[in-house]
Amino acid sequence: MTRSDIVRLSKSVRLSKSGELKLKESCKQAGLTIQQLARKANVSRSTIIRLLNTKPVEIGAVINIAKALGIQIIDIVDPKDRYGQNSLPPEFESLIAEKTKIFCGRRFVFDTFQQFITQNPCGYFTIVGDAGMGKSSIVAKYVSDHLSPCYFNILVEGRNRPELFLKSIRKQLIDRYQLQNSENADLPNLLAKVSDKLTLGDRLVIAVDALDEVEQEAGENLLHLPTTLPNNVYFLLTRRPYNIGKKRLSVSPGVPVKELDLTDSNYVNFNQDDIKDYIRFFINDDSECKDGLRKWIQERRIPDATFVEQVADKSENNFMYLRYVLPAIAKGDYDDLSLKQLPDGLQEYYQNHWVRMGMEAKPGQLMEIGLYILLEIGTPIPYEMIAGIAGVDECEVAKILEDDWIEYLKKQNLEGEICYTIYHASFLDFLKAKRVMDSKRSIFKKVNQRIVEYLETEMA
Repeated sequence: MTRSDIVRLSKSVRLSKSGELKLKESCKQAGLTIQQLARKANVSRSTIIRLLNTKPVEIGAVINIAKALGIQIIDIVDPKDRYGQNSLPPEFESLIAEKTKIFCGRRFVFDTFQQFITQNPCGYFTIVGDAGMGKSSIVAKYVSDHLSPCYFNILVEGRNRPELFLKSIRKQLIDRYQLQNSENADLPNLLAKVSDKLTLGDRLVIAVDALDEVEQEAGENLLHLPTTLPNNVYFLLTRRPYNIGKKRLSVSPGVPVKELDLTDSNYVNFNQDDIKDYIRFFINDDSECKDGLRKWIQERRIPDATFVEQVADKSENNFMYLRYVLPAIAKGDYDDLSLKQLPDGLQEYYQNHWVRMGMEAKPGQLMEIGLYILLEIGTPIPYEMIAGIAGVDECEVAKILEDDWIEYLKKQNLEGEICYTIYHASFLDFLKAKRVMDSKRSIFKKVNQRIVEYLETEMA
């Protein structure tokens, strides 16, 4: 075991299931009783018993036990402890934290996936669902709980190409499994090397979100996912509904493949239960929203159960709808509306907010132009660039982005600059629909002309 392995381990660790078997087998082969092993490793007998019962044990004691048996500690400890609490890819840490901050239910998804990997030697498991149904949150939760290697395709950030996926996954696998001479290895080669290192009971699950957002020429599997997989290697994938021509996941005969479609009638009750739990959390436990929601509900004399039922119906089982509507109610945006007047579904919510912000009454205003610039540029840009393209004062743009549309945008620090992109693919779709309907006003044509002029000036 190398020094870097020790540094990456948690202060206290547990045995993995395979590690428990390996420890017992090693004791048997060495002809040692628990008492004899304790003496040889200079630890207490209770420490070894605690370890065998998969309880957390101080890392120094586990190192001594492994040395006494001549085995590698990295091969016996639980993966979540093995890689410490900071092993998530840095580029996805904030996303995973955000997606798992408020997470409810989805037990049926995790149970079905667990059944899949238990019953199959390898395979591809795909979660299919409409925008806003919580696919990314499911992946984030799984990755957070299991510290699995992962990749989140993000169209609005340009983080959705095969070469970026391979670069990220390659680094994660090399770091995790200490793979040698793998800096230029392709994915099948990497997976084969990892498979050779997996001990009895261990599995590699690679989670990949939003295959539908991948930008790749037609032909091969999306992200060049292999047609065959080694034993104990699984992919947990998500994507929006697709037609067969866009599936682009061909596998060799015998490679297990399963899809779980969140829109399937078999899961309606599960989805509704999770949605209702999510609403109850906001009402009763969310520190930022519960007081405002409680005030809105009580002023209208609505029973909690009625509020939960009707908002769940209006959400159409869409978590993104709730993510926007519940905080909006809490901060007073809908004080002039009754429960029945709340928008129905995510797209109606977007249109409702569009109208309430005066976008229909005053077309072509800076607020609208700024959003269209973000849509057309398609990558994170600073507000100064938006101001330059629109030909207005930077302070005006900054105020609009922060005050009026911040919940729809992702704000991030890139090389010292605060940059913005559209937050979610569903809002991107809404703006694209506006572009299609723009034949009369031609605002998009003007925006694109301003973008061209701005870039020409910058390059001059």
